[in-house]
Amino acid sequence: MNPVVGLDVAKGESQVQAFLDQSKPYGKSFSMKHIKEELDHFLEFLKEMEEVTGQMPMVILESTGHYHSPVIQYLEEQGILYILLNPIISYQAKKSGLRKVKTDAIDAYQLCVLYYKEDFESHKIRGIRLLDLRNLSRQQEIVTNMYVEAKLQFHTILDQLPEYRKVFGDLFSNVSLLMLKEYPTSEAVIKAGESKLAESVMEFCPSRSGQWAWGKAKKIMDSASRNPFQKNVYESHVINLRMYIELLFHYQGHLSELEDRIVALANELEEYKIIQSIPGIGEKIAATIISEIGEIDRFNHPKKLVAFAGVDPSVHSSGKFTATINRITKRGSSRLRHSLYLAVLCGIRSSRNKKLKAFYDKKKSEGKPAKVSIVACMNKLLHWIYALLSRKETFLDLA
Repeated sequence: MNPVVGLDVAKGESQVQAFLDQSKPYGKSFSMKHIKEELDHFLEFLKEMEEVTGQMPMVILESTGHYHSPVIQYLEEQGILYILLNPIISYQAKKSGLRKVKTDAIDAYQLCVLYYKEDFESHKIRGIRLLDLRNLSRQQEIVTNMYVEAKLQFHTILDQLPEYRKVFGDLFSNVSLLMLKEYPTSEAVIKAGESKLAESVMEFCPSRSGQWAWGKAKKIMDSASRNPFQKNVYESHVINLRMYIELLFHYQGHLSELEDRIVALANELEEYKIIQSIPGIGEKIAATIISEIGEIDRFNHPKKLVAFAGVDPSVHSSGKFTATINRITKRGSSRLRHSLYLAVLCGIRSSRNKKLKAFYDKKKSEGKPAKVSIVACMNKLLHWIYALLSRKETFLDLA
């Protein structure tokens, strides 16, 4: 017998359907909440099936964002093998039916049917450090997007002080934001005077010279005197300005903490140093690539890694027609794709990665557009990564 249990995962609960073997459903479909008590009952149900069939059933479920995480974590803790399906695969299977019927029970049933039609590999359990690294890398991406959004909103508010952008080299540096928080209007700047402004600059940035502080104070005074909004400033603008300054400091602190933790975690992994040996790949990109790929033995061929990243070409053929212009599938990890794209750009600029630059130039000389050549380089880079991680060797730039 080849038993399987299908789980249609939703928010906080799953619908369960079991099969003893192909075309042999076991019992009725039932609902299970993602709480310890009901997950323990589910484990007892799996053991019951093991007694009936002589082997522990495989569990098959769709990847559903974060909803499936509690179930996956519980299965891994109990050592239960499972198959985590790309929703695109299960969706295509559901579309093959003639009847338009969709319920959670039917979806769980269809997952079991799909299990017997296809040859799926069980999901390989990742190490705790790699999972931590992936979670932190993804959180860093989320916080970075929030930080960028806050900076954009900050720029709109700063239109009340248009000349201030030219005062400091980095508008979002500590001293720049602290000066804005202390003197949020042109009126406040003029009232304080150049001497007081210089004292504040030295207080907020003690590492710089007094001459530099006086220079910045003069620039702040000049920007305030040229500002058309000197007195008639809405109080709401001042409140919003100070609020966004606090938000920017908040995000900067979180990003700094996340970056330190990511680098510390990544340095414990041998794969991190191997990936960093490739010219053009720095700390952040290496950490993201490793966290998204996980253990390289999850892939038994470099083409599977390419497909996981979603940079494999789509194929369209019908009768005597075969398409010659095909886009990449984009059905894998978008974070991995983005990191590979950045790694290629860093590698081919200034010929930092001579081998990759030579490959890029070769594709360009063949008449390929720039984006097509970059995708080809991403594909090539993945093959190198697969070889290096499989052999546990570092990159040698022989070109």
